[in-house]
Amino acid sequence: MSGHIAGLADDDVAGLPLHGVRPSGLDNLLRQWPQAAATAQLQNFTAAPGQILLLADGARPTRALLGLGSAPAVHGFGACAFGLPTGSTWAIAPGDYTAEDAALGFLLGAYRFDRLKQKPATPAKLARNSVPPRAAILAGAATLTRDLINTPANLLGPAELADAAMHLAARHGAQAERVNGPALTTRYPTLTAVGAGSERAPEAVILRWRGSQAGDDAPLISLCGKGVCFDTGGYDLKPSSAMLRMKKDMGGAAIMLGLAQTVMLMNLSIRLELRIGCVENSISGHAMRPSDVLRTRAGLSVEIGNTDAEGRLVLCDLLAEAAEAKPRWLIDAATLTGAARVALGPDLPALFCNDDEMAERLLHAGRETADPLWRLPLHDGYAAWLDSPVADLCNVSNKPHAGAITAALFLQRFVAAGISWAHIDVYAWNDTARPGRPEGGEAQTLRALATALETF
Repeated sequence: MSGHIAGLADDDVAGLPLHGVRPSGLDNLLRQWPQAAATAQLQNFTAAPGQILLLADGARPTRALLGLGSAPAVHGFGACAFGLPTGSTWAIAPGDYTAEDAALGFLLGAYRFDRLKQKPATPAKLARNSVPPRAAILAGAATLTRDLINTPANLLGPAELADAAMHLAARHGAQAERVNGPALTTRYPTLTAVGAGSERAPEAVILRWRGSQAGDDAPLISLCGKGVCFDTGGYDLKPSSAMLRMKKDMGGAAIMLGLAQTVMLMNLSIRLELRIGCVENSISGHAMRPSDVLRTRAGLSVEIGNTDAEGRLVLCDLLAEAAEAKPRWLIDAATLTGAARVALGPDLPALFCNDDEMAERLLHAGRETADPLWRLPLHDGYAAWLDSPVADLCNVSNKPHAGAITAALFLQRFVAAGISWAHIDVYAWNDTARPGRPEGGEAQTLRALATALETF
């Protein structure tokens, strides 16, 4: 999966002008084309979000107007790839938006996961010379991420996810290490325990890269992603309705792979490490049980209070190892808790961070890119809820409250003191289709994180 970008013209062809317009600027724009004003009135074009006014010379289209309403351009332009004539090619005209946001929105809206269908959808396209390089990079990374999340679990298991990481490293000249078998048990014992119930063996991949201008003293940024390719819940089995979207439980790993691709294509002046845990949480005579006690890489013992709280077990060994290199920033992403969705809904990933300056940079980047996060507290007062009578800690709280916070507090136990760390609890999915955000897997926080990392 290389992230082929839907909606981007294959050849260097000229595109027809595509004008984004808001209601407040509609009259000014129509004054430039008096004949268009009559057409707009006839078709009741008011520049409402998603409205398209096609202007033509006879049967030949000459330009188009896209209503943006008050939406951010990256969302507003997402409405037009399937609203413009099939086979047509367009170029973004200047407006009260950046060319990058407009082009990125168009390309995000052109995405559909339909490669398993006999007749894939055909969107209109953008001329290549209308797409700023950064927009193409971000669209490609979002496509890679969405494709991974959307791929059914029978086609994307732990080995296939690890393959995707290895292929990504090879495409960009990064070093990559694949860990499986006995070495995985030694290095990542809790990740191994999560995958013990599946016939598809768990693996981990570590990718290392540095920018062409990054010396030995360049900031080290370490990323970790939860890659649970399917989550049954284990012996604490999920109901069937809760399993329907569990192919997306590797969304954290997919987002981090997309982010790594972005960093490498942008050639940021940093040193990068990426770790993903590729695993399936299933049931068999070999699966971990409630009340089992596991030994972690960090030496802490963990009682299993619930086998469906497996994501934190996948991440804790990865975080402990990543922290050993003392990175400037350590960031993990995971579809970790339903509690985060109860608190914030599907569109707002929960951010937990032990460094206020780091948190503000991430939040600011989210606001800039219409890719928001919302900070929740690492409240120490709840730490005792993870106490266990037989181990150093339990993988779930003994209280019915604050599940997202206690999950973050669990992970914090594996991050060495003094390291700036952010944990992002994502949904990684669009329940319904909206402009620029088709139903299915979503690369939440990718734009925000990439923008924040550009500041180093």
